[in-house]
Amino acid sequence: MGCFSSKNVDSRTSRMARWRSTGIVALRDSNYDEMTMCSFQQTFPDEVLDLDRSVRTLDLTHNRNKKRVLLLMYARLEQGKLERELAVSSWAAAVDVPMEIGKLINMQRLILADNLIERLPMNLGKLQSLKAIALDGNRISTLPDELGQLVRLERLSISGNVLTSLPETIGSLRNLLLLNVSNNKLKFLPESVGSCFSLEELQANDNSIEELPASVCNLIHLKSLCLNNNSVKQIPPNLLKECRALQNISLHDNPISMDQFQQMEGFQEFEARRKKKFDKQIDSNVMISSKGLDEGTPDSIQYLRDWQDDFDG
Repeated sequence: MGCFSSKNVDSRTSRMARWRSTGIVALRDSNYDEMTMCSFQQTFPDEVLDLDRSVRTLDLTHNRNKKRVLLLMYARLEQGKLERELAVSSWAAAVDVPMEIGKLINMQRLILADNLIERLPMNLGKLQSLKAIALDGNRISTLPDELGQLVRLERLSISGNVLTSLPETIGSLRNLLLLNVSNNKLKFLPESVGSCFSLEELQANDNSIEELPASVCNLIHLKSLCLNNNSVKQIPPNLLKECRALQNISLHDNPISMDQFQQMEGFQEFEARRKKKFDKQIDSNVMISSKGLDEGTPDSIQYLRDWQDDFDG
């Protein structure tokens, strides 16, 4: 017996034609479980996976409506459509990205923010066209080593998860411009992060990081470094000297002192760059709190704001 009425079939055909034409699959806040009535254990609509090479952008942000999922599942149980007992609550609390996502080899943007994803498939590395990934607000504890195969990747945002470490293979992402790992459980950044030679923005706020690897000094294109609310006592002594593009440093709520920062080699040059960019005269343009140092830049990094402009067209 088919799972769709004729009206739903028409809607599905029209929807797929539009997606195939534009290459953009936007299902943000759509509770797509309503569209994929055949299987409650899939995390992607089959119709998306059927598009294969046509998909350039996939946005499934905020599709974790537990109440709706539960209601649908109970409704199907009442109708006798499910023949075995289901652990409804545990299913609703965890989802996986299916291995079949590896078929979307022309996809450039993958946006899966604010879901209940716990892990990523190992074949993620097959998505060689990816330039941007947003996985914020999930439950991911580890990233697969295959992440390093995404050599075209420019933006990786995975804030608000439960990561305890990053894979060493992240150093293979030589085109990476933005890395956002804020609000995780990281105690350190891997030495290999210093091989992300194109990196311009590094956000690692709200972790438990105590020190930065010396290799960060290799990031000669780094413009903004945000480490608010960590346990950083010192930063590599050559950071300001070697990272000559650096304009913003935010270290609020860390035990590092103002004196340590000001005495670093390259501090004056850093201040000159900062003043040139922001044109502000607030003392020495460094604001100090009782808990640490906060560079105080007004230019907060909104890592998702430009993705539509950057990758459409």
